[in-house]
Amino acid sequence: MWWYALRKLIYGSVVMAGVIVVVFVLFNVLPGDPARMTLGQRADVQSLEAVRKEFGLDRSRPVQFMLFINDLSPLSFHHDTREEEQKYNYLKILSFNQEVGVLKWPYLRRSYQTKREVTAILSETVPNTIILAITAMFFATITGVFLGVLSAVHKDTWIDRCANAFAILGVSAPSFFAGIIIAWLFGFVLGPYTGLNMSGSLYTYDPFHGEVLTLKNLVLPMLTLGLRPLAIIVQLTRSAMLDVFAQDYIRTARAKGLGRQAIIYKHALKNAMNPVITAISSWFASLLAGSFFVEYIFGYNGLGRMTVKALEMSDFPVVMGAILFIALVFVVINILVDVLYAFADPRVKLA
Repeated sequence: MWWYALRKLIYGSVVMAGVIVVVFVLFNVLPGDPARMTLGQRADVQSLEAVRKEFGLDRSRPVQFMLFINDLSPLSFHHDTREEEQKYNYLKILSFNQEVGVLKWPYLRRSYQTKREVTAILSETVPNTIILAITAMFFATITGVFLGVLSAVHKDTWIDRCANAFAILGVSAPSFFAGIIIAWLFGFVLGPYTGLNMSGSLYTYDPFHGEVLTLKNLVLPMLTLGLRPLAIIVQLTRSAMLDVFAQDYIRTARAKGLGRQAIIYKHALKNAMNPVITAISSWFASLLAGSFFVEYIFGYNGLGRMTVKALEMSDFPVVMGAILFIALVFVVINILVDVLYAFADPRVKLA
């Protein structure tokens, strides 16, 4: 098991290395001067040169790439100065001449617009997006598995047809379109009855109490973001349950006189969950990336809305940091799912 997990970790590291290369290349061929984005169009030449030197923009492209890798790597080399130590907040592990080998968190550099570290900006928005993704996935999983089992048990009845129609509708509706309809219907038309707002973040500002947790602002983005994975889970659960119902051991269980509930939930559902587990894991990672439009529509202060605003202002370090974070989430979740899948199905070989 440990060797299997190590191999997956190596594969994931290779994928992340490829993402880092692609991100660096793409954002270094885009038009625009990062120094002017940082200081503005009226900045003097000396200030521009100082910023270019700080970000390594006065170096050749290969040197810039090596500096970028050095900033991202947890194990890296830096000049042994107080400024470098404060900038990277590193732990020295070896030293030679004026250089030190250090252990640190990946450094995502600073925003061109706010001059703040990208890591600090992400730390303010990522928790809100994770909460949104978890609640959306929880809603989609519980509802989707229930409707899928119900559809399979009542195959070719009106219940089955309604569940299939709902799944097709959920898959067909793009998130941005579904978000507009849901916001208009439940936040505006039915707003006086539902008490929900068309837009709003998880935390709202109150002049007397400061930031206040406002859970009702989570409901509509959660429904919108969970709609597509819900539809997929319904179809996967129904298909997997029908396949399991056709197996010999299910017929044997029925012949032995086991109750209907025991056959469905103890034998059939457990063995039908493998494709559902895979879909849940893939969709959870996708929800972090797919939250961009949903957060923007509902004015939800999360990773997606922050990235869209940074892209509008050409704040490339923030956008690059968000992309790398999402890629890391994809890699980590895929590794965990592979290991979980092997545990859930003994037929999967770990060699």
